[in-house]
Order: sequence, then structure tokens, then C-alpha cells
Amino acid sequence: MRETARVQVRWADLDGYGHVNNAALFSLLEDARVQVLWASDEVEVGPMAAVDGSPGAGTWTVIAHQEAEYLAQIPHHRRPLQIDVWIGRLGGASVTVCYEVMSPDRDVVYARATTTVVMVDAATGSPRRLTDAERSTWEPFTEDPIEFRRR
Repeated sequence: MRETARVQVRWADLDGYGHVNNAALFSLLEDARVQVLWASDEVEVGPMAAVDGSPGAGTWTVIAHQEAEYLAQIPHHRRPLQIDVWIGRLGGASVTVCYEVMSPDRDVVYARATTTVVMVDAATGSPRRLTDAERSTWEPFTEDPIEFRRR
């Protein structure tokens, strides 16, 4: 099972060739990850939201690894990109988030990517184990991780 984030390409995301810059892709993935995984009292959240994203929260989410495979150039769209998000692996203190970045009509897959997110206790600065609530929320969204073509 996957959740879909809708993320708008910003004019500033484009490079001189008129497509999304490779570094900007990771900002778009961050937008999708925050939209899908962070819980909030201020906005409606989806079924994968399990991390307290409020100011002063007891958990930080720290990126340990990111990888992307570009399949097609991402042009500017007026409508948001469709980014499917799922969990590729639940670890002890980390989670591997997987993404497929698609056109607004879902007819082109532009990129596949993964992010390893480590849960860190904000008070100590040390990694902390995934909570039972996080595991139970994310287990239904766990499926095979992305197999990158060029390894």
C-alpha cells in the first residue's frame, strides 16, 4: 500500500535547461516525506502520519542516506507532481522511505528514490528506537524497497 503526495514544482526548482535540477529533486522529496509522515494538529494528515512534526517535538528526523535514479527529465508543470510514498524497510531506529515521482497525470515516472530516516531523541541527540505506534502505522505501507538499475 502506498500514499500519494502532491508536490508543486517551483520556478526556482528549474535549471538553465528548463527541467528540475537534480539537487532540487531532494527538496521535492522532502516536501512529500513531510506531507506524508508528519502528524500535525494544524492540517489534515493521511494514514502514514506518525512522526510529531510540531515545533518542540521530542523526536528529530535525521537523514542518514538518500539515493535517486533519474528516469526522465522533470519539466515545469502547473499541476503538482504525484509522488507515491511507501516504506521499504523498518529498522530498529530507522525507516527507509521509497518514492516514485510521476507526472500530474501519472503517465510518466520521472524518478525513483529512497531516503533512510533515523529517529533521534531531541533531548539527548541520540538515535531512538521506532515506537510501537510508528511501526503499527507504517507496517501496512511496507513493501519491497526500490531496486536501482545502475548499481
